[in-house]
Amino acid sequence: MDPPLPGPRTLTVSAMRSSQGLINQFLEWFGDLGIFFWQVVRAAVTPPFEIRELFRQLDEIGSKSLPLVALAGAATGVVLSLEARYSLTRFGAKSLLPAALVFSVIHETGPIITGLVVSGRVGAGIGAELASMKVTEQIDAMEASAVNPYRLLAATRILACILMLPLLTLASDLCGLVMGWVAQAMVEPLSFHQFINSGFKGADFNDLLPPTFKTAVFGLIIGLIACFQGMRTRGGAEGVGRAATSSVVLSSLFVILADVVLVKFILIFFP
Repeated sequence: MDPPLPGPRTLTVSAMRSSQGLINQFLEWFGDLGIFFWQVVRAAVTPPFEIRELFRQLDEIGSKSLPLVALAGAATGVVLSLEARYSLTRFGAKSLLPAALVFSVIHETGPIITGLVVSGRVGAGIGAELASMKVTEQIDAMEASAVNPYRLLAATRILACILMLPLLTLASDLCGLVMGWVAQAMVEPLSFHQFINSGFKGADFNDLLPPTFKTAVFGLIIGLIACFQGMRTRGGAEGVGRAATSSVVLSSLFVILADVVLVKFILIFFP
């Protein structure tokens, strides 16, 4: 005879235990992340400072991410220009196209696209690099040589992410606006000077600075999660793959969640 099927009470208890286990793992992960962040901050503010490694990471994270970020921004600008033109023409507001494109790119599209692109490229790179160093015991060798890995490996990468994300966002915004104008000019002749004047009419620094500098928070999230996932890796080559994947997934998820919160703060303090 077939074994009896579990009753509703048994299924409910099993589901509650599974949910409780997931919640405990989630809280434990957050606690470990907070401890890791405190160790990184404490190591970053105490000498000696790893200036050479910081500049190397600025080049690795900033310069080498620039082509991908610029391409993503340019493609986004073209798509927004085409879609906005189609939508505004239907409602008889085609003259508002430059302003709609400028405000959409600067306020939201440029920052979030930059954050997600960098989280994909840099998050995976940092996670895989530190994970491979962890499983091959290079980090343990650093600690045995009196070198603080939190200062050399984590603090420099996190700080480089914080510093470079706003600059990469500006590059993405610029490429998006230029290619948006190109897409517009191919349909209807429009000078770049006229496009910029119409787009930035009525705009001020409160429309540019807060959305741009909120990406510094994105950089903190990307660098912190990638370093944390990489430096806590276990399990050899398989663990390296898991660290790279989890770095991208978690950093992208938290970037999106942080964007929701930061948009609300910006609307409150910079109306």
